[in-house]
Amino acid sequence: QVQLLESGGGLVQGGGSLRVSCAASGRSFGFDTMGWYRQAPGKQRELVAAITSGGTANYADSVKGRFTISRDNAKNTVYLQMNSLKPEDTAVYYCNADLGSRRYWGKGTLVTVSS
Repeated sequence: QVQLLESGGGLVQGGGSLRVSCAASGRSFGFDTMGWYRQAPGKQRELVAAITSGGTANYADSVKGRFTISRDNAKNTVYLQMNSLKPEDTAVYYCNADLGSRRYWGKGTLVTVSS
């Protein structure tokens, strides 16, 4: 059974940095694309960043130049380094992992950025 477990969320001041991690378990070999979505209160879930198994990354315009996604295929882990955080980055951040036509989700980790 595939499980995704996020960690690293918390409270940070505006302008600060935070790194969230997501470890996937229940599978002996790698996933296809892995990524991060976020959902702020009262808003729809949106893509933040995604990275293929080969390392090609794409980002939402709102985080380009501030966030960096990376992955360790040997550990089935994906990371999101968030710099120059803004209050509008406050949200629950969800990890996802694709395998063929199936998409798996973590339960989310809360990131709160104070002004």
